[in-house]
Amino acid sequence: MSATKTDSGPTDPGCIRPLVGVRVIDVGNFLAGPYAGTIMAEFGAEVIKIEHPQGGEPMRRYGTTTARLDATLKWLSESRNKKSVTCDLRQPEGVALLLKLVAKADVLIENFRPQAMESWGLGWDVLHAANPRLVMLRVTGFGQTGPYKDRPGFVRVAHAMGGIAYLAGMPKGTPVTPGSTTLGDYMTGLYGCFGVLMALRHRDLTGEGQFIDTALYESIFRCTEELALAYGMFGTVRERQGSSHNDFAVPHGHFSTRDGKWVAISCATDMLFASLAQAMGRPDLAAQHTYGEQEQRLAHRHDVNEIVRDWCGALTREEVLQRCYATDTPVGPLNNIADIFGDRQFHARRNMVAIDAPDTGEQIIVPTPVPRLSATPGSIRSLGPKLGEHTDEILRELLGMGDAEIAELRARKAI
Repeated sequence: MSATKTDSGPTDPGCIRPLVGVRVIDVGNFLAGPYAGTIMAEFGAEVIKIEHPQGGEPMRRYGTTTARLDATLKWLSESRNKKSVTCDLRQPEGVALLLKLVAKADVLIENFRPQAMESWGLGWDVLHAANPRLVMLRVTGFGQTGPYKDRPGFVRVAHAMGGIAYLAGMPKGTPVTPGSTTLGDYMTGLYGCFGVLMALRHRDLTGEGQFIDTALYESIFRCTEELALAYGMFGTVRERQGSSHNDFAVPHGHFSTRDGKWVAISCATDMLFASLAQAMGRPDLAAQHTYGEQEQRLAHRHDVNEIVRDWCGALTREEVLQRCYATDTPVGPLNNIADIFGDRQFHARRNMVAIDAPDTGEQIIVPTPVPRLSATPGSIRSLGPKLGEHTDEILRELLGMGDAEIAELRARKAI
């Protein structure tokens, strides 16, 4: 993909981004909590990233390295638009400094294990007293309550416990990673951001802040369709189905093509199957006496899938796609990232943008903000900051500290 540097946001300089005026303190590590802050930053919030003075956020060293020794590609993308301030929360001076920032903030994001913030003297009761209007987002593996709350929580464990990993893989085979190992992190960050925005709305109506308790496994479990309902009513345990989802629709899966590539085909209704039969040059397949009705296709799912598999296997991916497009059959390529870079839809929607990465000598191509607002779209104004890049700026301009006071904090290694 060819790309040029861009703000990826509003072209009208008078445009006011929807979260301008909202100040977020992000003390989280890795992805789930900080991702909620990243979304808010894309839409105008000022997000102050609090990092330990020695080494900073671990995500700086997680992922593909760059010429910037303190920044992986993951850090550059997922800490976009944030300001980095160093502060040691395990020191009294660091706690006092954070409380001063909290007094001037709207939101605080953390994703440490339960009671970590409390052990530093920064529990909800203390933060709420410092700023009754504060909204606090708390992200953990298992939540702030329950018998598992003190266990270390990572997203791979959440995928497993939430039920999605059990479904990923071929029938009777080893369960596999459901696409991305960080899926649950992103999902929980989205839920967390959604919770923050609702809490801010409530605060605007009542003047009162609150905290939001999100758990990685809950985000996964919430997206498992009717699994809980079917088990609760009938005792049904869904097993791995590989590339096909045959419970409700056939054909509904992934099919290989002659050139070693793959397509996804989804025929959830009789009309859509008739469209596929037309694309295949086999309208007889959709006749009433063959497979024209969903009940018939479900009863003969193996036969139907074999017919579609043989048809796809005799054609190239492009031939399958074009024939299906011609009859409005729901179909799409199984894209790898190289395919995505060449996909016209991604270009037309500007789903990626190249941003200058200072000190690397490179432009970094990153995904653009989602969702897409017509009047006030999100933007990428900078990539992940250097460690402590904005410490002096924030302490001077936001807290009114002088050079001597800042120098004293630095001498005490609190910043």
